[in-house]
Amino acid sequence: MKKLLWLISIAAILAVLTACGAENNEETSAEEKEEKETVTIEHELGETEVPVNPENAVVFDYGILDSLDYLGIDVAGVSKTALPDYLAHYDSDDYENIGSLKEPDFEKIAEIDPDVIIISARQASLYDQLSEIAPTIHLGVDPTRYMDSFKENMNKLGKIYGKTEEIEEAVTEIEDSIAELTEKTQGMEEEGLIILANDDKMSAYGPSSRFGLIHDVFGVPASDEGIEASTHGMNISPEYVMEQDPDLLYVVDRAAVVGGDTSAQQLVENELTKNTKAYQKDQIYYLSPDYWYLSGGGLVSVKEMVNEIKASLE
Repeated sequence: MKKLLWLISIAAILAVLTACGAENNEETSAEEKEEKETVTIEHELGETEVPVNPENAVVFDYGILDSLDYLGIDVAGVSKTALPDYLAHYDSDDYENIGSLKEPDFEKIAEIDPDVIIISARQASLYDQLSEIAPTIHLGVDPTRYMDSFKENMNKLGKIYGKTEEIEEAVTEIEDSIAELTEKTQGMEEEGLIILANDDKMSAYGPSSRFGLIHDVFGVPASDEGIEASTHGMNISPEYVMEQDPDLLYVVDRAAVVGGDTSAQQLVENELTKNTKAYQKDQIYYLSPDYWYLSGGGLVSVKEMVNEIKASLE
C-alpha cells in the first residue's frame, strides 16, 4: 500500500513538472517568435529582411534620423561629424559615433551589434561591407521623384517601427502645405535660380536635381531649364548669374555646415549679381543648409523646406 502511494506521488510530481516544462517551452517559443519577427524591405540596393521594432539601429542618413526623432524612436549610433543643429542632441554619450558619412567606423558598428543599418547615397558603395555586419537598407531620396521616394521611405519606416498611422498624418500635413504653396506658384511668371555656395565656388541646380523640388514639386519656374541634373551641380560664375537675371535667387550655403572661409553672402552678393532683379527686389533667399544640404527627406526637414519657399513668395 505504501509502495502504491509512493508511486502515485511520483507520477503526480512528474505530471506537474511536465506541464510546467511545456508551459515554459511555449513561452520560450512565443518569445523566440516575437524576436524573429521581420519585415521585407525593398530598397534601391536590394531586398532586406529587417527585424520589426529594432532596438539597436545605426543611422547614417540625417533625413531618416530626423524622422525617427520626430516619431520618438531611439537609435544606438549616428554619424556625429556633421549633425544638423536641430539634431545636435545626438552628439552625446548616449549615442555611439559610427564614423563619418563617407568613412564609417566598421569596428565601432560591429561592436554595437545593430539590428539594422540605415544608409543613403554617401554610403551606397559600402553596402556589401555593412550588410556583413547587420541587415542594411538604403533609404535615400531620389531627386528625380522627390516626394514619391520620400513617401516610400516613410512608409518603410512605418512598417519597420509600427508607426504607419503617425507617419500618414505627418505626410498628409506636408502634402497639404505643398498644395497651399503650389496655389501661389500656379501661373507664376517670376523665375528662380538655385545655387550652392561652397566657400569660393558656386554651382547651379535645375529641375530634377538635388534641390530641384523647388521647381518640380513646389512649382517655381526655372530661369535656366538647361542645367544638367547632377549631385554636384553645374559650376557657374557671377557672370552666369547676371546673365540669367533671376527674379528669385535661392542660395544653399554649404560652407556654413562643413566649414569655409567665405560666407555665401560675400560670395553671392558681388558687383555683378547686384545687377540682377533678385538683388534689386531684395529676393535673394539663404535657405537653411541644415534642411537642404544635410537632412533633406525627413518629416521635419521637408516640412521646413516647404515653409521656407512659401515664405519667399509672401
